[in-house]
Amino acid sequence: MAKAVTKSAGKPAAKPAAKATAKPAAKAATKTAPKAAGKTAAKAKAKPARKSALTISMLKPSVNNMTVRVFARAAGLDHAETDAWGHTRSPEYMARNPAHLTPMIEDKGLPRGVLWESCAIMQYLSNKHGLEKFYPKAPAKRAMIDSAMFYLIGTLYPYVARATYPALGFPQYAGEVGHSDAHPDRKSEAQKAAVAAIAEPLEVFHSFFRDGKPFIGGKSPSIADIRLAATLEFLAVIDYALPKWAKEYMAAMEKKLGKAYAGPAGDVRGYIAHVRSQAKA
Repeated sequence: MAKAVTKSAGKPAAKPAAKATAKPAAKAATKTAPKAAGKTAAKAKAKPARKSALTISMLKPSVNNMTVRVFARAAGLDHAETDAWGHTRSPEYMARNPAHLTPMIEDKGLPRGVLWESCAIMQYLSNKHGLEKFYPKAPAKRAMIDSAMFYLIGTLYPYVARATYPALGFPQYAGEVGHSDAHPDRKSEAQKAAVAAIAEPLEVFHSFFRDGKPFIGGKSPSIADIRLAATLEFLAVIDYALPKWAKEYMAAMEKKLGKAYAGPAGDVRGYIAHVRSQAKA
């Protein structure tokens, strides 16, 4: 800029003036630049991290919790996870969730601010975000997804819980033989009966709900598929002999959902491996 002024003026006397003007300007620029950069950096540091709209309180070893963790990842939902291990009976947690259950989500759109039960959570989030890929709106298709989930939590999962909870070290449900003071032989018999009963509902999922399709949802996994695959993960703790179709189905789920499935499943599998190693020790 100083040179341009000098040439256009064409007078020698203008040179000292130009130099005199340029030096203070350069110094001013040098002084203000660090200040401006400092202010910008300060603003960048002061900006708080954006809080996720959805919070999931969960327990990593649980397949019920794995269900929602897989779904949130597969659906690409912005969320944060909080490990609730050892805190579900705390006054703070109980004030929000008197059922003291996980998984639990916290979302502004909910009447009470929180929601528990894995299937209800997936249904709610699918409805809220228009995730028809996982939970179709068409009444007939949606009814089949709902039926599969309700059949799972009402029939298959109780058998799986009775068969696996003793090995996993999880507390049995009140009223169950495993929760009572019954002789160990009776508890063992009840567990064996539950293991034997698993085969029938499994076949129902294979022959009725899948009906020759890759998944319950058709060509791609639905929320019912996520719930079923997660449930089957627990059977590894008792070396349950899954039928060939079930093994292929679980492998297809993991391949289709990728890291969204593998991450939460890894936590469940890691816990099962730990339990098995403790039993052998």
